[in-house]
Amino acid sequence: MTAPYRLHYAPDNASLVIRLVLEEMGLPFETVLVDRRRNEQDSAAYRALNPNGLIPVLDTPQGPIFETAAILLWLADTHKQLAPAPNSPDRVAFLKWLFFASNTLHADLRILFYAEKYIDPAQAETLREGIRPRLRQHLRVLDAEAQKAPDWLQADTPSVLSFYLACQMRWMALYPASADRSWFQLRDTPHLQDILTRLESRPATQAAIAAEGLGVTPFTSPRYATPEEGSAT
Repeated sequence: MTAPYRLHYAPDNASLVIRLVLEEMGLPFETVLVDRRRNEQDSAAYRALNPNGLIPVLDTPQGPIFETAAILLWLADTHKQLAPAPNSPDRVAFLKWLFFASNTLHADLRILFYAEKYIDPAQAETLREGIRPRLRQHLRVLDAEAQKAPDWLQADTPSVLSFYLACQMRWMALYPASADRSWFQLRDTPHLQDILTRLESRPATQAAIAAEGLGVTPFTSPRYATPEEGSAT
């Protein structure tokens, strides 16, 4: 690598979260497209980096790392940015919500987006109907936490968690394209909406918009990505 990091990415996938954080931290990095149209995430070369075949992977001087939350936490601790320090009194609260976003919210989103992988395709919409109330509840508890405005989840102080949530809420508004998405209304979570609005004006977001064709309001009024290379699905 000529830069310290290499991000294996697909447009508007979970790698977007990592791109935003790398940009916000001001870290140089290279990108390598994982072409989903050609199923490159299932190639032997990619599975040597991530045996689960999921995007993203971040190559680091210590080796490749996968799982979005793991990458975010590693970057935050390595570069002492965008998260409370390990000895901070805010660390416990930050960690529990970061892993809630990863282990609970993101896991339920995967069921929403890829229901056919979890159940007979004929029952996919029934499964989606069942998961939507859970997702609305997840957003309510996150909005209540944002109302308290801790440093790691407030409009004026970006964190790895706020970028993670912004991307997840973007995807809720867009995917799956063939299913009902009216259940998600950004105005229902005004404190999170304020965070997303502020993030859109940051240079890191503007760089990601240009790189992945996300449109001018990628979080508050998203449209499908029109990247110069690769595909989101």
